[in-house]
Amino acid sequence: MKRPTGRRLTVTAMTVAGLVVGATACSSGGGTSSSQAADSGSYTVWDPYPQFAGDSAWVKLLDGCGSRAGVKVERRAFDTTDLTNKALLAAQQDNAPDVLILDNPVVSTLAEAGVLTTTDENKVDTSKVDPNLLAAGQSGGKTYGTPIGANTLALYYNKDVLTEAGVDISSVKDWKSLTTALDKVRKAGKKGITFSATGTEEGSFQFLPWFWGSGAKLTELDSAQGVSALSLWRDWLEKGYAPDSVINNTQTTSWQEFASGEYAFAENGTWQLAGAEKAGFDYGVLPIPGADGGSAAAPTGGEFVTVPVQGDSGRYATTRKLVSCLTSAENLYDTDTTLSYVAPTAGVRAKQTAAKPELKPWVDAVKAAKGRTSDDLGTRYPRISEQMWKAVQSALSGSQSPKGALTAAQDAVE
Repeated sequence: MKRPTGRRLTVTAMTVAGLVVGATACSSGGGTSSSQAADSGSYTVWDPYPQFAGDSAWVKLLDGCGSRAGVKVERRAFDTTDLTNKALLAAQQDNAPDVLILDNPVVSTLAEAGVLTTTDENKVDTSKVDPNLLAAGQSGGKTYGTPIGANTLALYYNKDVLTEAGVDISSVKDWKSLTTALDKVRKAGKKGITFSATGTEEGSFQFLPWFWGSGAKLTELDSAQGVSALSLWRDWLEKGYAPDSVINNTQTTSWQEFASGEYAFAENGTWQLAGAEKAGFDYGVLPIPGADGGSAAAPTGGEFVTVPVQGDSGRYATTRKLVSCLTSAENLYDTDTTLSYVAPTAGVRAKQTAAKPELKPWVDAVKAAKGRTSDDLGTRYPRISEQMWKAVQSALSGSQSPKGALTAAQDAVE
């Protein structure tokens, strides 16, 4: 398949082909594969769900959508990072899949590379998708796909630990009241809060709700608001409210600490819901509070269904049928339930909470969430994020003050 002139891979995109933006419950491991379809009756779908075998509900959905469109679906599954690299290479070789399902921060990378069509071009309907979730797939004022679902971060809390410490969870509304609760927990001989501040994208992913919750912007890492967020975390470590292990914690090891039953709070995501139900203690979920109250914007995880550029524009009509089927209200509900995602549309979310009321805090968190590449950051985000997690590491280790660490980070970005 030949690519139209004027839609070529950019050098910038090729240099960021190895971008790792995981940190959101994306799957890993070996994948299934099939050869790229050559005949017009076959359409290729690439996804980041290698955990789903050929007999899974996900693959049956793909096959069903193919049948409804009158074509055969050839599916390939990759690890998230591998998928990005393979997609760039395929586009360079004029052999892109018809449908490409991507971790949302990667969308802007491939869009700026000229790999993806816009929704204006492919006519995919995004009218029912929440604007804050759709923004993760936008670049330069254009939209390059539609979200299949979203996950994000919130605070899990151990009701038994809080009760023993005399903390009423309804009193936790902002940073001050949360810190007061942590102080009560520590004085009661319990452990406060655990999170991931590791020196990778996971560390930035977990710091962002506090950074954004302060009112800070990613274009000005060293603002007074940003410094206040990093100072909050550092103060928690210095006062023993959070363990020193957070510096090396991944989201998985942080969760393991909370699952021990010793901690009052843990910052983690929707993907830990099954683990929470098996933890053996009564838990609740609270949206991460902003500095002065309300829900902080947490970063969105989850994937976008996108349509790569094809030399034969006649394929787009059938591709649109496949995308519409995959993201229909009925199928979104089943898929998002399987993935532990919150739906990107109000109608499907209402169905989710009716079936499972405990999802309500997550729905609230997703409503307030924000894409990491939003604000038209696009491919600038990975560089900003790298300097952010380095600043977090420097401040929490004590090698620099929060102000000094973030100033150095902003200088490096510029």
